[in-house]
Amino acid sequence: MIIKRIAAGMLLCITLSQVCFAQDGQVTMLTSTCVACHGSEGNSTGPAIPSIAGLSPIYFMGAMLAYKYDDEDELEAVIDADIDFEDVEVFTRYSTIMGRLAKGYTEQEIKLMAEYFSSQEVVRPAQVVDVAMAKEGKKLHKMHCEKCHENEGRSAEDDTGVLAGQWQPYFLYSMHDFNDGERGMPKKMKKTLDKINETVGLTGFEQLAHYYASIQD
Repeated sequence: MIIKRIAAGMLLCITLSQVCFAQDGQVTMLTSTCVACHGSEGNSTGPAIPSIAGLSPIYFMGAMLAYKYDDEDELEAVIDADIDFEDVEVFTRYSTIMGRLAKGYTEQEIKLMAEYFSSQEVVRPAQVVDVAMAKEGKKLHKMHCEKCHENEGRSAEDDTGVLAGQWQPYFLYSMHDFNDGERGMPKKMKKTLDKINETVGLTGFEQLAHYYASIQD
């Protein structure tokens, strides 16, 4: 009886190991397309492409679903049908290639990628920063952004984008898309951007870009 239990236990361990190995292989295959543009483990080396390491799974899934589905009714049905998407918020995103790539992944594959990239360590690139601009950007962040983008934009806990160390060109492209309505956003974020536009204008976004780029740790 003991021998049978030991054999059964060994068989279970082997089976679980095979499952884990197979899943790891699937994740590697899935993410290979991503790292070609977004860098090793999601840390981008191209200034026009965002780093995606350390994003919250909820935020990552929301972005991918926005790219994947053009039809709002279909998207809503997918979210309502899957408890894993219960807390996911999806906002319109302009894309050049991501809209085509995202359509090639299943919802389960998107979940696996979200789990993988959220677990990766963030490596913040060295960027050329204007110290005076960064100083003003820090003030703007504390006044308008810190409530959602905590710890100087390092935190992903509120299921928002990680801003600290993000590439300046990509950040500014994103702000341009938000301001032009090509990218959707929560109401509270729109109010924030409206305040920045009213008080300091586009210069404020440049100051924020320098501030986030200055964060290296």
